[in-house]
Amino acid sequence: MGVWKREITIVLLSLFAIVIVGFLTGALLPLLMAATLIFLFRQLQQISRFERWISRGGKVDYPKTKGIWEDIYYHVYRLRKAEKRRKKKLRKLLEQFRDFTGALPDAAVILGEDDVIEWANKAALKVLGLQPADKGQRIPNLIRYPEFIRYLKLQDYQEAIMLPSPVNNQITLEVRIVNYGSGLRLLLAQDVTQVKKMERMRKDFVANVSHELRTPLTVLKGYLETLQDMDDGGSALLTGSLEQMRGQTERMQHLVDDLLMLTRLETQQRRTVCVDVPALLKQICNERGVVENLAGRIELSLASDANIHGDEQELRSAFTNLVGNALKYSPADSVVKVRWFEDGGTVVLEVQDRGVGIAPEDIPRVTERFYRAESNHARKTPGTGLGLAIVKHVLMRHDARLHIISELGKGSCFSCHFPLHRLCD
Repeated sequence: MGVWKREITIVLLSLFAIVIVGFLTGALLPLLMAATLIFLFRQLQQISRFERWISRGGKVDYPKTKGIWEDIYYHVYRLRKAEKRRKKKLRKLLEQFRDFTGALPDAAVILGEDDVIEWANKAALKVLGLQPADKGQRIPNLIRYPEFIRYLKLQDYQEAIMLPSPVNNQITLEVRIVNYGSGLRLLLAQDVTQVKKMERMRKDFVANVSHELRTPLTVLKGYLETLQDMDDGGSALLTGSLEQMRGQTERMQHLVDDLLMLTRLETQQRRTVCVDVPALLKQICNERGVVENLAGRIELSLASDANIHGDEQELRSAFTNLVGNALKYSPADSVVKVRWFEDGGTVVLEVQDRGVGIAPEDIPRVTERFYRAESNHARKTPGTGLGLAIVKHVLMRHDARLHIISELGKGSCFSCHFPLHRLCD
């Protein structure tokens, strides 16, 4: 600011001197015009020197000058020095990033516009079969799996997809894409071969154990029923013991049946037919009302006559679990509302109760296997902890999603949203 004051002071003093001389000589206007021309000429000289210095990148020391132009040169020179330091720092960070991503065991590929490869780490060269010369190529031309190409086109990257490695089809890759920057995406591919192998072993183990348990459970249940028929009621201890044994055997039978159902959902191919959902819901609600001996507890509302493509037995199992849970976890005198309706781009099954509700921290986990919310009512209510896991798997196989709204002490609302492309006549 001091330089500007000095420059203005010099200009004003010069102008004052020219005015005095002009009045004394009678040539004020010519003197003012001459002074203006000289001032403009000097400024044009400074601008020309500045432009030549900038055109060379401002890399050399700035020309020696005085006044405000010296300050301009100095500030631009400082900005250039600061920019150079920032570039050096960014270059170092970029090198560190490349070293870091190069050491990652997972493949990383940066994709630009039109799915063009901008950069790839060493792991990508190993598991995706990319080469350094592939930079600038479109990745769909190099990885030609239809599922991967569809994943790129849909641009819905919320879920990862599983692909065999283009280099070795014995390797299973989990591929995920993350949007970042302007038009840039990061493709990550992780080798999950061992994880998938362990998951298959777990499924096989559960299926085999569950299947093997069915025969001894059937035998035990048969003998218990025979013993109960023979019991004359003379011993309260014997009668009570047989009843407890029967209850635990039935509980074990339900657990085995649910495990086998989950195994079938995970392993069997889908059998798709046009399912009459309104008729199915009427049947389920009537059956549940008879079982509970409280037919009036279920209020069924069919606001849509939509049918969907799917597996009727799987849908029956999912809907039965939802209605059964609502009855089980709500007071005996409360009403459970079951609605089938269309909502925007989906068709929805909604099951609403006025029961104990679910704590907010439990909602994300209630669809996990064997997970049961930590409440007194949940601990006292019999169940296997697999019902909502079955619901989740059935909905996944029908391209649907489960939405849960619940509040402790006020009840819960479970809604299954089926996409419109699942509708059938």
